[in-house]
Amino acid sequence: MIDIRDVLVSFGSGSHRIDAVRAVSFFVEAGETFGLVGESGCGKSTLLRAIAGLQAIAAGSVSLAGHAVGPSRTRAERRLVQMVFQDPYGSLNPTHTVDRILAEPLAIQRLDKVDQRIDRALGEVGMGSQHRFRYPHQISGGQRQRVAIARALIMEPKILLLDEPTSALDLSVQAEILNLLKRVARDRGLTMLMVSHDLAVIAHMCSRIAVMKGGEIVETLPVDRLRRGEADDGYTRELLSSSLEAKRPG
Repeated sequence: MIDIRDVLVSFGSGSHRIDAVRAVSFFVEAGETFGLVGESGCGKSTLLRAIAGLQAIAAGSVSLAGHAVGPSRTRAERRLVQMVFQDPYGSLNPTHTVDRILAEPLAIQRLDKVDQRIDRALGEVGMGSQHRFRYPHQISGGQRQRVAIARALIMEPKILLLDEPTSALDLSVQAEILNLLKRVARDRGLTMLMVSHDLAVIAHMCSRIAVMKGGEIVETLPVDRLRRGEADDGYTRELLSSSLEAKRPG
């Protein structure tokens, strides 16, 4: 469903050029949840934006559902893949009601049955019609992220890109959102690509992971090997060690 070949993403030019993503290749099967993990600044989110068509690539190719795509995409190509961003405070327009936030992509895609689609999307993420005409500041952080997920799902995509979808939320809410995403993926047969720095989140959600460092993938492995601590690459082992240290009390 997702096939990334030798993707290069650069910023600047000449002596000021920075290669944020360097010759990255991987694939994600239909219905799979695949994780991208690594430290901040390693290129994870930049790569996700390139797959979403929000960032141009300098070289390589991105194929979705068997077709090569670029940053300029058709309506059908944009419906195919939707993205949920890290910060629900920043990704929702504070001057729009939930109703308008969900209706806007439907209008752009010229889809009908707007009321039915909005009610269904809200119900799917565990929110009722009473939230429909509230503004983002009138609902909780977890509810904001549910609205962001509903906005993605309302387009009926086949691929969902998740950029640290729980890192801005309280710990008490994170598990609810992750379980919601797992249920939606199962019920809809979605393919999901999740970016996170949290190995526990990745292990809970994903079947395989790719580890990024300095814009490159240093290792790809099944999550079962991650849980057993059987990483081959030294950097992956460092991440595992750091994750275990962070979970130790006091």
